[in-house]
Amino acid sequence: MLQTTDLRETRDAARELKFLVAADRSAALLEWARARLKPDPHAGGPSGDEYHTSTLYFDTADQAVYRRVGSYGRSKYRIRRYGDSGVVFLERKLRTRALLSKRRSVVPVAALPALFPAPGTAPKWFAERIAMRRLMPTCQVSYRRHAYIGEGPHGLMRLTFDDQIRAQTNGTTVFASADGVPVNPGGVIIEMKFCVETPAVLKQFVEEFSLSPAPVSKYRLSVDALVRSEVAVPARLQCVPPALSAASGVAGA
Repeated sequence: MLQTTDLRETRDAARELKFLVAADRSAALLEWARARLKPDPHAGGPSGDEYHTSTLYFDTADQAVYRRVGSYGRSKYRIRRYGDSGVVFLERKLRTRALLSKRRSVVPVAALPALFPAPGTAPKWFAERIAMRRLMPTCQVSYRRHAYIGEGPHGLMRLTFDDQIRAQTNGTTVFASADGVPVNPGGVIIEMKFCVETPAVLKQFVEEFSLSPAPVSKYRLSVDALVRSEVAVPARLQCVPPALSAASGVAGA
């Protein structure tokens, strides 16, 4: 069995709001955030507040995660890599109305080729759940993120801006280059994460820019973009009705 570092996080009353904004508005929103919040300590880049992320999402042959069927609509299994790091995170994100739970194992990038189609070589908890839920690698999503943090009355708050989103089919656990089909071109996905109630600074942000929450999932948007594109996609993706994108929920990436 692979030697890993395992991490768990459970937050009661965790909340998450998402917003879709046009790219030509994002510069003003970013400057507002920079003036009031701290950059994520793990971020870098020219402005000191950005990083690049690539995520391999798992789904069933009949797209139960995409379609949010039963418990598949509350949890996502994925492999996430930050930039060109030599390690990746095997994750389960579980969300209910009452809490947010994350479990992740840190493994070397070099171990990825063996993880599928032989997931038994993965950390035990991940391998068991992938097998039980009949999950397989489906889609790789890459994007740039500007990330900020602050302290609210109920703990840490987080504000992120995701753009340059691209998707490609990927049925392996080996990351491809950050290429693929543009997703949400000309737009930015903003996410707020906090506990219990919206902190005052985030309320001000929403009110000042007249933002309206929108149910959005980068994974579902990516599947829709692949289906609409001329890129060859697996048959299980081709059968997904694009109209389902309207039902994409907030339990996103």
